[in-house]
Amino acid sequence: MTDGRNPATRRSLSRRRALGVVGAAGVGALAGCLGGGGDTVGSLPDRGDQQVIADVESFPNEGNQHVQRGTGVDYGTRPPTSGPHYSGTVSAGFYEEPQPMGDVVHTLEHGAVVAYYDPEAITEDARSNLRTWARSFTGTWRSFLAMPYPYDDPETPYTLTAWRHLLRLAEYDEAAVRAFCAEYLGRGPENPVR
Repeated sequence: MTDGRNPATRRSLSRRRALGVVGAAGVGALAGCLGGGGDTVGSLPDRGDQQVIADVESFPNEGNQHVQRGTGVDYGTRPPTSGPHYSGTVSAGFYEEPQPMGDVVHTLEHGAVVAYYDPEAITEDARSNLRTWARSFTGTWRSFLAMPYPYDDPETPYTLTAWRHLLRLAEYDEAAVRAFCAEYLGRGPENPVR
């Protein structure tokens, strides 16, 4: 049975369909590598590399009470890892400006990892990689955001934070970001999802 098209047209359509299937398979494979649905950068192990995690500083819980927006809060760590916070959160993303710390701390309570960077020291590779992490982890209970340090004179060019945990990096290290996320992402106290 023929469709009324000449043989050359049928061959051309057949090739385009085959390329479409290969292209769709390639996109599917890429999505699989990225965790599909924009939810991961590769698959995260259940726990982080213990050599990296050994360098993580852990701090006492400074509380999780909500305070009125605009209330000044003196956090015990810099950047903060817990404490009183506003009722809002910060969406996953790569930010060029610091976000309100009261919202950032609430985002940590939701299971986020926040990566701080020194805008004068960030490399293009680090910027690109942090953007990929921020696009890949966007869920309410396991998001990733990157933003400039909100303070003058950061101790290191990069710092990773999660609820009660902090890792300072003298240089950008994607393997350390992966280990930190594997250990803490989605494990905030409000609604742990991992």
